[in-house]
Amino acid sequence: MKLRLPFLKSGPLVSIVRLQGTIGGMGRTAISDRSVAQQLDRAFSRGKPVAVALEINSPGGSPVQSALIGARIRRLAEEKKVPVFAFVEDVAASGGYWLAAAADEVFADHSSILGSIGVISSGFGAHVFLQRQGFERRVHTAGTSKSMLDPFRPESEEDVARLNRWLEQLHGNFIGHVRDRRGAKLSENEDLFNGEIWIGDRAVDVGLADGIGHLVPTMKARFGDKVRFRRYDQRKPLLSRFGAGIAQDALASVEERADFARYGL
Repeated sequence: MKLRLPFLKSGPLVSIVRLQGTIGGMGRTAISDRSVAQQLDRAFSRGKPVAVALEINSPGGSPVQSALIGARIRRLAEEKKVPVFAFVEDVAASGGYWLAAAADEVFADHSSILGSIGVISSGFGAHVFLQRQGFERRVHTAGTSKSMLDPFRPESEEDVARLNRWLEQLHGNFIGHVRDRRGAKLSENEDLFNGEIWIGDRAVDVGLADGIGHLVPTMKARFGDKVRFRRYDQRKPLLSRFGAGIAQDALASVEERADFARYGL
């Protein structure tokens, strides 16, 4: 006779990792490879999960941090032989979509925003203002490119050309990642890689997502009604728990809201 203990949980386990916020920002809510490394390592390793589900809500950010996190996800998925499912909430744009594309399958809500596969560099120019106020900008460098794109000096064609070359290279890296991960699922839509965004069903149509679906019902449909869920949340730095860095967090919060606001959120 086999003894059954009712307090022991049974059923397949799905680990959940939430990736929310600007990627590579300065606030404690920002996403970086370092900040999510422990989350991801535990999600793939503890309890022999049948899958890892990523809850993604990010307007993007640093291309390097996006690539590092995406590479970590793929490395763990291959080492542990665990499939990865991404569930987009409000937005997975730019670097946020880089993270989503690291999954084996991508799901979204009918109103989710996906895409923005492009690269942006923004700044300001204040040299006219300084001249009007009687200020003289003095810059001394060793190396002709050291003061490139100085906002307090007139913009030069050479600097802009150099910046455009960098942006094209980064854009090519982004396109390569999406093509590598999504492959034949992608449509031939000419706007796919020009920074355009796609909403819900249209994101599915162009191949950026595999379907419309929410985390719990989709995972139950895939692994059965007895599937269990375990969340791995990002730990806050010790000092932040005692209110340290309040000013920095406040500024980072404003910047993050501006990033989300670009998509009407």
